[in-house]
Amino acid sequence: MKILENILAPVIGLVGVALLFALLTGSPERYLSAANLRVVLAQTVIVAIGALGMTVVMISGGIDLSVGSVIALASVVAAVALRNGIAPIAAVFAGIAIGGVVGFINGLAITTLRVVPFIATLGMLGVARGVAKYFANQQTVNAPPTWINELAVTFPARPWMLFAPGVWLTIALAAVMTLLLRNSVFGRRVFAIGSNELAARACGIHTDRLKIWIYGIAGLFFGLAGVTQMSRLRQGDPTVAVGVELDVIAAVVIGGGSLSGGEGSIPGAMIGALVMSLLRNGCQQMGWPNYVQEIIIGVIIVFAVAADRYRASRVAEASS
Repeated sequence: MKILENILAPVIGLVGVALLFALLTGSPERYLSAANLRVVLAQTVIVAIGALGMTVVMISGGIDLSVGSVIALASVVAAVALRNGIAPIAAVFAGIAIGGVVGFINGLAITTLRVVPFIATLGMLGVARGVAKYFANQQTVNAPPTWINELAVTFPARPWMLFAPGVWLTIALAAVMTLLLRNSVFGRRVFAIGSNELAARACGIHTDRLKIWIYGIAGLFFGLAGVTQMSRLRQGDPTVAVGVELDVIAAVVIGGGSLSGGEGSIPGAMIGALVMSLLRNGCQQMGWPNYVQEIIIGVIIVFAVAADRYRASRVAEASS
C-alpha cells in the first residue's frame, strides 16, 4: 500500500505529460500510438537502468554525479573488447565490471578519505571521462555487429517480443531491485543509513562497508547502461552521455526519491525515467531545439526538489 502511495504522484505526472504533449503536437493518435510508445520505451532504457543504481545511492543519503562518464567508459570498454575479438558475453561483463570498479572506488573515497559524495563523484566524473578517452584513443570505437546490437533497438527483430530486449531486461531488474530493497536485510539497512546514519551505526550496521556495497552495486548498473549505450550507437563513444546524470537524478526525484536520503522507490524511479523520455520525445515531435529540453528538465528538477523539501517539512511538523 505504501508503494502505491509513493508512486501516485509520479503516475499523475506521467499522465499529465503524456496528455499535454498529445494536445500540443495536435496529433494525439500519433503521440499516444503503440509505435511511439515503443520508441519512448526504447529511449527510456539507458536512463532507467541508471536510475536503478541511483535510487539505491539516494535512498542511502548519497549522490553520484559520475553516471554519464561511467556510461561512456563502459561503452568504450565493451566496444574495445568486441573489436579485439572477445566474445560478446565477455564484452558485456567487461563493461558492467568497469562500472562496478568505478563505483567501488567512489565508495572507498567516500568512506576512507571522508570525501563527501558530491565531491568524490564529481571528481570521478572527470577521471572516468578521461580514462574513456584514453582507452578509445580520443575517438569512437567501432565494434563488429553482434547480438548486443539488439538490446536497444526500437523494433526488435522478433516481433513477438513487442519491445526491445533492453526494455524487458530493465523491467526484470526493476522487479528484482524492488524486492531486494523492500524484503531484504540489505534493503532495510540502505533505508536505515539514509534516514539516520548515526542511529544505524548505533544499531550495529557497518555503515562504511555498506556504502561501498551501495556505490559498487550502483556502478554495476551504470556499467550496464553503458553497454546499452554502445548497443544503441553501435560503437563506443568517450564523449557520449554528457549530462545524463541530470536525467537520472531527475528520474529518481520525480519518482519520489529524496536528496536527503531515506526515501525512494524503484517503481517511482522507473516512472520518473519514463516521464523524462516522454518529455524529450514530445519536445522532438514539437521541433523544439535541444536547449529548450534542457531548460524544461532544469525547471522540473528544481520543482521536484522543492516539492521534496516541502513534503519533508510537513512530515517534520506533523511529528513534532
